[in-house]
Amino acid sequence: MAIDYKDQAQLNTLISDDYSEWSAPLTVTQSMIDAYAELSGDNLWIHVDPERCAKYSPFKTTIAHGFLILSLLPKMRTGEDVTQQVSGYKQVMNYGSNKLRFMQPVPVNSDIHARNKVISIEVSEHKTVVTLETQVQIVGADKPSLVYQLALVLM
Repeated sequence: MAIDYKDQAQLNTLISDDYSEWSAPLTVTQSMIDAYAELSGDNLWIHVDPERCAKYSPFKTTIAHGFLILSLLPKMRTGEDVTQQVSGYKQVMNYGSNKLRFMQPVPVNSDIHARNKVISIEVSEHKTVVTLETQVQIVGADKPSLVYQLALVLM
């Protein structure tokens, strides 16, 4: 049974210190990096020039743009979306970001996955703001590549 988007007490049960399970892995390919570079205009050699990276980059290979990794979050959904656990609202919108950190690079051909948790919910007269924290990590790594806090508004 879904929780009404105005029921602060019940919504608070969705807040957790624990992250969800990891999403299925997603491989970050050079073609994805190249397409993002073309779209964004960010053609810095560290992203798009494998030969130069092999010689001069400390990573010895190309690395993904941080914002590319951020844009891949919808492809790495985990479990039941919080908006599926809540009812009574007519629309959900991206309300903004509270925190975004690129903690370590993602080399080409890395498998990444994501997990998230609800860190706060604030009910007001005209809206409910749900804040999620998401981590993206290279599979098998010991720390995240990206930490992101997204605020969604339910109205």
